[in-house]
Amino acid sequence: MTILKFGGSNFLGPEGYDRVARHLAQRRAAGENKIVAVVSAMKGETDSLKAQMLAVNKEASPSNLDAALAIGEMKSVCLLEAAVSRLGISVTSLNGYGLGIRTNSDFGRATVESVDPRRIRSALREHDVVIAAGAQAIDQSGRVTFLGRNTSDLTAVVIASMLEEHACEIYSDVPGVSTGDPNIIPEALLIPEIGYRTIARMSRYGAKVLHHGAVEFAAKYGVTIFCKSLTNDGVVTGTTVTGHGNARSVTVARDAVVISLASVAARDNLRALLDQHGITTIDVNRNDRPGLCVMSDIDWDCQEFCAVGHDDEKERIITWLSRKNF
Repeated sequence: MTILKFGGSNFLGPEGYDRVARHLAQRRAAGENKIVAVVSAMKGETDSLKAQMLAVNKEASPSNLDAALAIGEMKSVCLLEAAVSRLGISVTSLNGYGLGIRTNSDFGRATVESVDPRRIRSALREHDVVIAAGAQAIDQSGRVTFLGRNTSDLTAVVIASMLEEHACEIYSDVPGVSTGDPNIIPEALLIPEIGYRTIARMSRYGAKVLHHGAVEFAAKYGVTIFCKSLTNDGVVTGTTVTGHGNARSVTVARDAVVISLASVAARDNLRALLDQHGITTIDVNRNDRPGLCVMSDIDWDCQEFCAVGHDDEKERIITWLSRKNF
């Protein structure tokens, strides 16, 4: 069995679905009888859906937002299923309601709590290819939940684990993990093999190739991740993420928010408060002042603080996070 994941950069338009479908057909022709393909929303789709929701109601509930954002992956699933079916391949699809992944009710960044592989196994018995929606699941009440931005990687790793497979392939717009952002640092070198702990740190501190949650889940359940890129000339294999391998790197998060503070003590206090609510930060210095770089989704972070209270300190933090750039 083969587990593949295709990120939104593979779907810049309808032709992207055709290209991925042809790749799946080639894998089938090469003897891979059963394939699960996890897909992300088309590039820009999630932001568009979110903007539409907030235009209607700036205070839409987190559960309402999760249901809306899931539409992006569901649409992508339908398009790829149609492209694969046109090639005469037996195919079906599953979204968050049918994947067998259960989470808590922490909408916006839900955590996987349990899995049930029966639905996917049943679909694979009847079809050669199963298209799965990434980044979504359901909570214990049956409501759709969103695992967070860029978490289709996590879905692929979870599915590999629940099907007792020890590897999955992640296809993005770059072939693998480099020593720096190749778009910023032309001299950046591709890292052929890297350990779970190293890439998890890189992901948390700005590297965008893999979601840190996917790496941490892969480490826990022993799933090897192969980072690849699907180009017009074929597949480019870059980095293998496994239990060993180390590398030095420089990561750059171009859209990160930096909060400047008056003292190191103030930074430590703020970091502790943000940590309590699952908001990832790293220490930085900006203009010779101590600061924190916020590495997670800013809009969800604002909602998180709005939900926990409105004392003066929290209102100041919400204001900082809402400003986005300093």
